[in-house]
Amino acid sequence: MLYDYYELGIGNPIGISCEQGKGLGDLLDEVCSYFDAIDADAEDDTVKIAIVGKPNAGKSSLANRLLGFDRTIVSNIAGTTRDAIDTPFTHNGQKYTLIDTAGIRKKKSVYEDVEYYSVVRALGAIRRADVCLVVVDSSEGLTEQDVKILGYVHEQGKPSVVVMNKWDLVEKDTYTIEKFREKLNADLAFMDYYKSIFISAKTGQRAEKILSLALESLENAKRRISTGTLNDLIGDAVRTTDPPTKHGRRLKIYYTVQDGVTPPTFVMFVNNQELMHFSYKRFLENTIRNAFDFSGTPIRLFIRERAEDEE
Repeated sequence: MLYDYYELGIGNPIGISCEQGKGLGDLLDEVCSYFDAIDADAEDDTVKIAIVGKPNAGKSSLANRLLGFDRTIVSNIAGTTRDAIDTPFTHNGQKYTLIDTAGIRKKKSVYEDVEYYSVVRALGAIRRADVCLVVVDSSEGLTEQDVKILGYVHEQGKPSVVVMNKWDLVEKDTYTIEKFREKLNADLAFMDYYKSIFISAKTGQRAEKILSLALESLENAKRRISTGTLNDLIGDAVRTTDPPTKHGRRLKIYYTVQDGVTPPTFVMFVNNQELMHFSYKRFLENTIRNAFDFSGTPIRLFIRERAEDEE
């Protein structure tokens, strides 16, 4: 098939051949000439928020509620959203990009190629997001698939908020919310730092608090602790609870430094890595969390071995 020309708005006609690929490079150059120049060194202060969860949990409804207009199609039919949809907006002077994603079903339940790639795009949205809103259908409760999605967010080191949606459909009594929190605490023991909120995207109940919670989680993920303060804290913890011993050798912790943020990453230098029992490592992680607000974000603690006289 041969196109004699392709009119580019105010540009010049360009002859191309789709069969032979002739002229396609000129066409691409012409198209790109109308793009605004991008400063690669410019700092982007836009917060990217990915809305993820199972199909039909209310992700698109939440996206429309946060945006204030109907950006994405809302339907009771699961799988209506097929691709990750980015929408920039500004709220209280802060720039955001909201990423509405396709529902993530169990791997064994995915039969169509289209849905497979939709899930791939949803997982990619998690990886490129600054913070994730994991939407759960409260009328169904926290399911195994919800926990798996949250586990993936945790593994990627992303700050997050657990959004318990459709709260208006739940029959409530005095102890309903406590029962839900007990379930969350039990199933999300691996990420006991989680932040949660109970909302209704349909009615707007408490939806206005979501962005502030997302920003809090992101700010906590960017928190830095000075080396001096960090080592004073770890030193006090070691004096309070003796390090473990093995075959007559005791664990020595020389010093700790913060190596990065988003997620906050700490490196602890010791005399022997094998002497660091996982329970004591967990104790040290909790010591850091109890001293500083890292709610809503995972933290990483790496153990490194060095000689006692090494600088």
